[in-house]
Amino acid sequence: MIALIQRVLEAAVTVDGRTVGAIGPGLLALVCAERGDTEASADRLLAKLLGYRVFSDEAGKMNRSVASLDGKTDGTGAAGGLLLVSQFTLAADTNSGTRPSFTPAASPADGKRLFDHFVAQARMRHPVVETGEFGAHMRVSLVNDGPVTFWLQTRPEAG
Repeated sequence: MIALIQRVLEAAVTVDGRTVGAIGPGLLALVCAERGDTEASADRLLAKLLGYRVFSDEAGKMNRSVASLDGKTDGTGAAGGLLLVSQFTLAADTNSGTRPSFTPAASPADGKRLFDHFVAQARMRHPVVETGEFGAHMRVSLVNDGPVTFWLQTRPEAG
C-alpha cells in the first residue's frame, strides 16, 4: 500500500459542495491499495504513518509523530488530526508514454475493502480521523506546513 503524507496546518475534503472531512493541524494522507495488498499490508502502513516523526520538537527537529503533535508527553497533549483520502492514481505506472496505466492499482472492490480496513484501524488507534468518500470526485484543500511531504509504501509479504 502507498500513502503520500503531508504535514498540514489544516485540510478539508469536499464532495458536491459539502465538506465530508476536515482537520486542523495534523497529517493529510492520500492512500492507495495496490494489487496483492492485504489487510496486513494496510496495518503495517498505518503503523508506519502513526509513528512517522514529522512534527518538530522544542529543538526544531522532526522528532514527534501525529500522536504527540503538540509535544506534551505528560498525557495532557493533543494528537493531531488524520485526514485519510483514497487515491488510486498513486499506483500509476508512468514508465512509458504520456498516459498513465493503472494496472498496478488494486481493483475497486479490493481498494475499497482495504481503505475501509485502514480507516477502521486508524479510528481504533487514533482519536482524530476524518476521511473523504471512496470513489467520489473530491476536492482536497490543504495548507501544507513546511512544506513537508513523504511517500510511505509497504509491500505485501511474500507468502
